[in-house]
Amino acid sequence: MLQAQAEIETLNERALLVRCQQGDRTSFDPIVLRYMRQATAFALGWTGNQQDALDLSQEAFARAYSSIRTFDATRSFFPWYHRILKNLCLNHMASAARRHEVPLVDREEFQHAGLTPEQHAEREELRRQVWQALRRLDPSHREILILREFQQLTYAELSTVLEIPRGTVMSRLHEARQKLRRQLEPMLTSQEPRGYGDD
Repeated sequence: MLQAQAEIETLNERALLVRCQQGDRTSFDPIVLRYMRQATAFALGWTGNQQDALDLSQEAFARAYSSIRTFDATRSFFPWYHRILKNLCLNHMASAARRHEVPLVDREEFQHAGLTPEQHAEREELRRQVWQALRRLDPSHREILILREFQQLTYAELSTVLEIPRGTVMSRLHEARQKLRRQLEPMLTSQEPRGYGDD
């Protein structure tokens, strides 16, 4: 049932893309609606800022549409779009680094009921350090972690989006997790509770 539904969605997507290539701009709207949430989540993993992620996702869709005539409509749209979005995110991060900016997750995300100001500050600092650790990874490792851990893509979906074999997906993801863990070890060690026998 799910496979049949996926096949229908693929056929519908291809038909929409062909109409886009023929000049029907409105046919691109369902494509944007289908992938906007996934695209924004991916960009958020790179930028740490909801507004930046939304802006970059929209810019990537605009660029995809302007180049739609060069797209092979027999192929899946998202991997092609994903490359456009990833390049925009990389450029954005490089620009932010040159300005010495440290993008953070929007503060609204942390306005949970019951948190004291101290708990709020601790949680925000923890999230900031995680983002910093992610940004210290090389792009291929950062990318696969974002897609797997934030967007919950399956190995098959990762293979399609990244255009690499399933075995490479598994090995790259394992390596990325190991490197992130090493980045976070100093932070986690410093937060371990001290024992009664500690000085």
